[in-house]
Amino acid sequence: MTAPRRLLVIHPGALGDVLQAVPALRALRGRERACRVSLAAQPRLARLLAGAGVVDEGLSFDALGLSVLFTDDPLPPALAERLGRFDDIVSWFGAHAPTYGERLTALAPRVVLAPSAPPDAGEPVWRHLLATVAPLCAPDPAAAGHAGALAAPLTVPEEWRMLGRAALGAAGLADERPLLVVHAGAGGQWKRWPVERFAEVIARAAGCAVVLHEGPADREAVDALERRLDAIGAATGRARLVAPPLEPLAAVLAGARAYLGGDSGISQLAAAAGAAAVILYPAATLARWAPWGPRARALAASDDAADVERAAAALAAFM
Repeated sequence: MTAPRRLLVIHPGALGDVLQAVPALRALRGRERACRVSLAAQPRLARLLAGAGVVDEGLSFDALGLSVLFTDDPLPPALAERLGRFDDIVSWFGAHAPTYGERLTALAPRVVLAPSAPPDAGEPVWRHLLATVAPLCAPDPAAAGHAGALAAPLTVPEEWRMLGRAALGAAGLADERPLLVVHAGAGGQWKRWPVERFAEVIARAAGCAVVLHEGPADREAVDALERRLDAIGAATGRARLVAPPLEPLAAVLAGARAYLGGDSGISQLAAAAGAAAVILYPAATLARWAPWGPRARALAASDDAADVERAAAALAAFM
């Protein structure tokens, strides 16, 4: 029996960036798992995708010690040995640094070096990444009957689901109704949908228990949303889920009736987990960062109050 090819993928990006790579990672692994794929990323993201079965092994990007490849310094033997065990390397990092590319290319039989996002703002990131790995994939990742498998929801192990239920319990959620999970934060203020509009949409989500997710930088946005919900008398008895690990959060999202959020990594996780997600994007980021998740609905946000109607209607279709 032929041993599977060993393939290293390098992607040190943030949560949303790395989740956009899932279809490409699945294409590299192949339908018959003909390749053993290792992902070097932020440790928590590498663990997430290894635990979800997208890759075979998660590695710490920082532990690889790739910084020397940007210099003319002698190559440490340990790095050459570490990278030399791979048959192929895909680096969505360092594409614009000639020295890095030249030195990396000398360390493996085949190297694909490409930027982590397309130069054209109108092309989805996930499609760009999928196209970059096509030379290493057999069959063609866009082949009929295979493309759908590349966009299947993440596998959520039962252990994650147990942790998710425990996290909801610790947050004080005792409601047995279906969940609407809301993430009002974003990486930049300019990407945030106004909390007043979040509140209006939430107020129309009858029949659901509301869980507000708060990441490490989201307290201000979630506090403002809570105040607005109190002011309009909506979503009483809601729970706040504060910075849970990604694995139980993925399980909560996968088990929710619906998800509402803006342009953020958490929204990408909701879409990847298979949630019925309504995501509001600034016009400048919609085409590039719309998720690949089959049940996600990406909407353009604007200053038009009709945004609320569009978002509420999209959410209602999932209820």
